[in-house]
Amino acid sequence: MSIKEHPPQSSDSIERRSAESERLHVPVLLEASINVLQPRAGESYLDLTAGYGGHAREFLAKTKAFKNAVLVDRDENAIKSLSEFTKNGATLMHTDFVSAAKQLIKEGMKFDIVLADLGVSSPQLDLGERGFSFTKNGPLDMRMDSRQTVSAETLVNNSNLDYLIHIITEYGEEPYKIAKRIAEAIVNNRPISSTGQLASLVLSTHRGKWSKIHPATRTFQAIRIAVNNELNLIEDLLPLLPKLLKKGGRVGVISFHSLEDRLIKRFFKEQAVSGYEAELEILTKKPIVGSKYDVQNPRARSAKLRAALKK
Repeated sequence: MSIKEHPPQSSDSIERRSAESERLHVPVLLEASINVLQPRAGESYLDLTAGYGGHAREFLAKTKAFKNAVLVDRDENAIKSLSEFTKNGATLMHTDFVSAAKQLIKEGMKFDIVLADLGVSSPQLDLGERGFSFTKNGPLDMRMDSRQTVSAETLVNNSNLDYLIHIITEYGEEPYKIAKRIAEAIVNNRPISSTGQLASLVLSTHRGKWSKIHPATRTFQAIRIAVNNELNLIEDLLPLLPKLLKKGGRVGVISFHSLEDRLIKRFFKEQAVSGYEAELEILTKKPIVGSKYDVQNPRARSAKLRAALKK
């Protein structure tokens, strides 16, 4: 089979593999999150990136207050998997975390605990059909919300050379010369319709040896960030967090790469130096890192948890 071919997949097969991947999904920095955010019985809980419920399940086991819980995700498959929580009274919101935050603020909702895990979930990565992974051939998709029109395929095949260079350097953090070489290869070999095609194309531009990190890693990250507008959403979310918290409420944000963490670190620093005007008290002077506090979970090694308390 050539790398461009996609064997037909039955919906039953996809659902079985999605369910299996969900079972294998291990929430990142779970114990650290529990320790720093200290959920207590009766407290309200907002999960802005609920995914497949890994964090929510443990937090709600502590609060035992399902009716005071709101779980948010823009992934349709994740929302379907969270039905166990609605049976116990939790509210689900199928939207992005900024839209959810704005709606909840408009409704006057405040919470004791707010959590945002900004990572791509294991089921998204593990299913080739979702198009996030260069290790599993599938359609070039990468949409966290399948309702949106722009996919990775749309972006890769319709963006001009300068924009592709821009996102690979800015979001993928590749040096300009490498980004230009990759972008030129993309433009010269379009149309591109699969993750396998794109990964092979990026690999063909690589010079020299490589070992642990595949040469396509940063390009895939860049395209995913651009498709899902990830950094802009984080930047929009951060100033909304204090408005979602009750006095004494705690917020935790888990990031997975330097671009995300830079935004969170800057926001927390602004709060730390604001004196009497500060709305948040920083609970983590340094981030809690997965490489030290969640060593058993391979997908936690780049994770960083920062937390704060509402004054």
